[in-house]
Amino acid sequence: MLTIATMLKRFLTIASGALVGTVLAFTAANFASAWGLWPNRELDRSSSYVKQVMELVAENYVDGTKAGYDQLTKSALHGLLESLDPHSEFLEARDFKELEEDMNAEFGGIGVQVEMREGRVVVIAPIAGTPGDRAGIQRGDAIVAVDGKRLEKSPMNDVIDHLRGKPRSRVTVQFFRPSTKREFEVTLVREIIKVESVRDVRLLPDRIGYVQLTQFSERTGAEFGEALKKLTTQGMSALVLDLRNNPGGLLDAAVEVSEPFFNKGELIVYTQGRDPKDREEFLAESRRPALAVPVVVLINSGTASAAEIVAGALRDTRKAVIVGERSFGKGSVQSIFQLKNGEGLRLTTARYYTPSGVTIHEKGVEPQVNVVMTPEEDSQLRLQRARSDVTDAKEFVDRFGFAPIADRQLDAAVEVARGLLAWAERTGAAPH
Repeated sequence: MLTIATMLKRFLTIASGALVGTVLAFTAANFASAWGLWPNRELDRSSSYVKQVMELVAENYVDGTKAGYDQLTKSALHGLLESLDPHSEFLEARDFKELEEDMNAEFGGIGVQVEMREGRVVVIAPIAGTPGDRAGIQRGDAIVAVDGKRLEKSPMNDVIDHLRGKPRSRVTVQFFRPSTKREFEVTLVREIIKVESVRDVRLLPDRIGYVQLTQFSERTGAEFGEALKKLTTQGMSALVLDLRNNPGGLLDAAVEVSEPFFNKGELIVYTQGRDPKDREEFLAESRRPALAVPVVVLINSGTASAAEIVAGALRDTRKAVIVGERSFGKGSVQSIFQLKNGEGLRLTTARYYTPSGVTIHEKGVEPQVNVVMTPEEDSQLRLQRARSDVTDAKEFVDRFGFAPIADRQLDAAVEVARGLLAWAERTGAAPH
C-alpha cells in the first residue's frame, strides 16, 4: 500500500534480475565511455551538475552535521524518486526491511492501508478486524500526529515507522477527517497484523453465495478456491464477491482470483511499460470451465490496485455486474530494486489495463449500479462486520453508540443477483 499494502512480490525477483542487468550495462557503458565510445553526454552533464551542487552545500552549509556527502546523497535520491509519482521512492535499509515484513503480511501495527496525497498520509482503508478497523478509522482520514508529534510533510515511511511497534504497546494517533473538517485522537493497542484474505463465506437467501476478500496475498487464490468449492457444494446459484475496502496486493493473486470466471487462454489483465515491447499478458490457465453462475461484484472508493484488476476484468468482459461506488484508481505497477547496503528503490514501471485496453490508473472502475454510502455508514458497517460476536441489539447500541444499520450496497447486489437468475430462467440463456 503503499502504500503498504500494494506491493507486488512477484516483481522482486524480476526487478533484482533487471538491476543486475542494469549494473552490467552501466559498467559496460562506463568502460566504453572511458575509451570514448558512445558516451552518455546528457547523463555526464547532469551528474556533474549534481556533484557541483553537493560540493557547494557540503563546504558552505551553516550546519556541517547535516551536510555530509552520505546524507546529501540519500536526500537527493529521496527527492529524485519521490518527485515522480506517489508510489515511487528510495528505500533506506530500515524501510527496505519493513517492506520485506509487509510482503510476509505480518507485523506489529494498528492495521491501516495508507497513501500519500498532497503531502499528507491518508487512509485508503482500515484492514478488517484490526485495531484501526475497530476504532472506526475511515477511508480519507489523514494522519496528522503520532504520540503528540506533528507529522506535517513527513515522508510516508516515517509515519508508518511511528505507527508500528511492539505488539501490545500503545500508540496515540491524531487524525483529520475531511467530512467533519475536525481533528480527533484515538489511542490504540498495537497487534500482530495477520491479514486474512477471506473473512466471510456463506449462503444468503435464495442460495446466493457471498465471499468477502480483504486483500490479495500469496494465500488468497487458494483460499478463494476453497470458498468457491464450499459454496458450490452447498448448491450456490449466484455469487456476490465483496471487494469493498480491499486495498489490493499481489498481481498474481488477482489473476488467480479471476481465473475461475474465465476459460483457459482468455485474457484477464495486461501490464504495459514505457517500451511497447514491455507488454505482459496474464491469461487464464485453469482447464476447468468458467463458473456458470451469475456474479455480482461489490466495490467502493476503498477498492484499489489488485482488487480493481478483478473488478475491471469481470466488468470489461461482461462476466459480472459491478455494484457500489467508483473504485480508488490505483492502476500502476511498482517494481522493487535491491541496492547495496540493504537499501533499495520502488519504481513505477508499468500500468494495468483491462482486457479491452482500458486503464484503471486515476480513473478507477465505474459500477453499473451506483449505490453510494456515506463515510459514516461505511464506518458503521465495518464495525458491525468486525463485531459480529455482539448479537444483542441493545448491547450493541450500549457499546458502540448506534443501532446496526442495513447494508444498502449488499442488499442492492443481492437484488441484482436475483434479477440475473430470473432473467436466465425466463430466457434459458447462460447465467452471465
